[in-house]
Amino acid sequence: MSGAVLGTERRIFFYGFAIAFAIVAVVNCLNVITLEHEHLQLLRAIILEGSSLITLMLFFWVVWLAWRAAPPEVRPRWKLALHLVAAPLFSFLHVYGFLQLRVVALAPLGERYDYGPFIPQFLYEVRKDSLGYLLFLGIFSLLAHLLRQKEAVSETFDIKDGAKLTRVRLDEILAVSSAGNYAEFILADGRRQLMRATLSALADELAPKGFLRTHRSWLINAHRVTALHPEGSGDYRVELKDLNVPLSRRFPAALSALRGNNF
Repeated sequence: MSGAVLGTERRIFFYGFAIAFAIVAVVNCLNVITLEHEHLQLLRAIILEGSSLITLMLFFWVVWLAWRAAPPEVRPRWKLALHLVAAPLFSFLHVYGFLQLRVVALAPLGERYDYGPFIPQFLYEVRKDSLGYLLFLGIFSLLAHLLRQKEAVSETFDIKDGAKLTRVRLDEILAVSSAGNYAEFILADGRRQLMRATLSALADELAPKGFLRTHRSWLINAHRVTALHPEGSGDYRVELKDLNVPLSRRFPAALSALRGNNF
């Protein structure tokens, strides 16, 4: 994993954690106010809601790992079934955790916390936790989308042709094709710019930015891919806006990246 990707994922996790904590904390505070209004002792209300907040965030990593392994856009789609296991696991850890915390926290007050049979309690809580689980997945996906857009827009590349220099944003580049001793940059607005460089050198330079070598004569911006069509014999056709680029079976890493969105 490159340093840039690792940095992005760290930000997604920590921003996601902060947003989720803020949302859950607000909900728990509202619940405390409601419980106090219903004549429950304030300290007891804080313990009940605080224990839920602590354990929910303590096991936040379960949602994170599940999202990492199977984001909404993952291919093949059957990998999304992972969430059918991760969501109940997350809820189980949350419920079991806050029940034990309540027992420990209420004991010094001389109160024995009796939560009754675990299964009915769990079945009640799992419905609420499933909504929270989906919310957290949505937060991660939204942050990933926004951060990738920001990075793509903010980064530029200089296309040099002799004394002429054309600076373009990376997200404007659809693909680069080999043209003899030159490389031809195909831009989203229809422009085509030449640069004296080998495709191999450009592939090495642009690979960390999300570009993939799909053919001996083609380099594509994986972020701009809109469709992938099989052509037979292991070859594919990659669709980028109004452009179609070949994907040779000799470049299996590119096919794997496009199928799994690992770019």
